[in-house]
Amino acid sequence: MSNPRRNVELKARDRDPARSLERCQALEETVDHGLLWQRDTYFVVPNGRLKLREERPGSPLLIQYARPDETSAKTSRYRLVAVDDAGACRAALADALGVRVVVEKERRLFIWRDVRIHLDAVAGLGAFVEFEAVAPAGSDLAPERERVAALTARLGLRGEDLVAEGYADLIAGRSGGTTPLKGPLP
Repeated sequence: MSNPRRNVELKARDRDPARSLERCQALEETVDHGLLWQRDTYFVVPNGRLKLREERPGSPLLIQYARPDETSAKTSRYRLVAVDDAGACRAALADALGVRVVVEKERRLFIWRDVRIHLDAVAGLGAFVEFEAVAPAGSDLAPERERVAALTARLGLRGEDLVAEGYADLIAGRSGGTTPLKGPLP
């Protein structure tokens, strides 16, 4: 079995999405990958998290990961598996494991110095900023933590806005299930 990949991630509520977008666009060395629509179906598992991500544009992925629920920058270990038939995969896993929650979101994706910046509009939850600094094999994670800290300052995120839980946990705590997006992508 292959070793899991690692990243350092941080999530915060976004009090001013327009300002966050402007600040991301103003960062030097930033690539704007545009707007994505994502549906993550989380399955009931005994350890970590398992989700099927359907993305437009893009291809479906099965993502298994584990990370602590902390407000500070945290390390996540994950595996990505390409999926040819999202509908069949979703049905098989739902039958075998059960569906915990479905999360739908619109995501504006930027890449800055190997850090994925997500400006997310999550159905039923609102606006968030998320950073994922992908770590190369063998990294002690210090450079990734430094880049996340730099972005936290550059985007003006405050400690009280940091979020420990993932979107699935937040939605499950509010509604106990699916909260679909209203309407098409802009």
